[in-house]
Amino acid sequence: MLREQIKQAKDLFRSSYGDRNATSDSPLYCASAPGRVNFIGEHTDYTGGFVLPLAIAHATVCYGTGAVVSKSAPRRCRIVSTNATDVVEFEVSNDLAPSTLNRWANYVMGVAIQYLPSLGPDETFVFEVAFSSNVPIGSGLSSSASLETATAIFLEQVMKLNESQMYGKEQKINRAKLCQRAENTFCGVPCGIMDQFISGAARGGKLLLIDCRSLDYKEIPLGSSDEQEDKPVLVVTDSKVKHCLGDSEYPVRVQQCKDATAILSKVNDCIKSLRDATIVDIEAAKKKLGLEGTILKRALHVVSENKRTVDAAAALESGDWKAAGKLMNESHSSMKEDYEVSCKEIDTLVALAQSFDGVYGSRMTGGGFGGCTVTLVKKEAANGLIGYLKEEYKKTGQECECFVTSPSQGGVVVDLD
Repeated sequence: MLREQIKQAKDLFRSSYGDRNATSDSPLYCASAPGRVNFIGEHTDYTGGFVLPLAIAHATVCYGTGAVVSKSAPRRCRIVSTNATDVVEFEVSNDLAPSTLNRWANYVMGVAIQYLPSLGPDETFVFEVAFSSNVPIGSGLSSSASLETATAIFLEQVMKLNESQMYGKEQKINRAKLCQRAENTFCGVPCGIMDQFISGAARGGKLLLIDCRSLDYKEIPLGSSDEQEDKPVLVVTDSKVKHCLGDSEYPVRVQQCKDATAILSKVNDCIKSLRDATIVDIEAAKKKLGLEGTILKRALHVVSENKRTVDAAAALESGDWKAAGKLMNESHSSMKEDYEVSCKEIDTLVALAQSFDGVYGSRMTGGGFGGCTVTLVKKEAANGLIGYLKEEYKKTGQECECFVTSPSQGGVVVDLD
């Protein structure tokens, strides 16, 4: 799959820039970074909580030339994507403003700006790049984080970081922070760090249990040993639905979590974010401060989801698929009832999956209001489940796409030799 993405990026580079381009004397670089599925731990990252994502095989490839140059030199950058029509031109500087016409380019621009402090005071980047991606856009599989991380690894090559530096734990964490900051400050999305973290730090065969406060993480295998024969697989189902409400509701949820934290801190001054709160704290706030309604429901989701996430990691590690599936089902109910980020189409797919023989659990994955579901299912039942979901979902007037996945490798330098 990655080989085809690399070919598409190379072909697009040549057709867009030809043999002669502004950085023709620079070497060619290539990087790839995957999308992700979150097994459990939804809307917990921006409150410093726990998440349990995995990288998927779908990825973004960044291919091109680049250099670090003096600010007095020509420094036009050009980027193009298989998912867009126009070549976008800009100069990397702290004065660069987000594009209103080519919003996808903002993720690239924002990351480049974040790397400027690592250069000399009179230096900047010049590059010409082609992107190819098969991460579905707008489906909750983090196409934006995939784009950001591929860009970051490309720029680290341009900066001449060696691979031991790039693949070290410290740089993986730093890269995730820079990419998150780019999305927060340049793209205006108040996301947590999970998507950028898993895209850059994942290892094949492992999920990551990430502590979004300390940024410590633990690799979680599926089962107690590689030889375990009953290992299930994950089926990801794209509902092909994305309600525009999600874009406006995301910052609302962020603020509601802050409001809940402010109330809960009055009953326990150790609570600095919802990560610190417990169900006991919530009950105390209900009795003493009248915590109720929407803010109560948001707090209940985040606090209970953090516990479910830690428990799910333990269940997966020990091979207790039934326990892991039960936690997935509970997570979806919480997102539907307490956090209110699901929708009719997603609820339909989840209910269909949960009713299918061989399924351990199913839930919405991603920010919500459409996008994808993730289902833990016996390997031998996966193809049957996919057929069932497609057939039954079609009866609602919609069509879905499904694929089987397992934990894949995070962002890497692509060897062009």
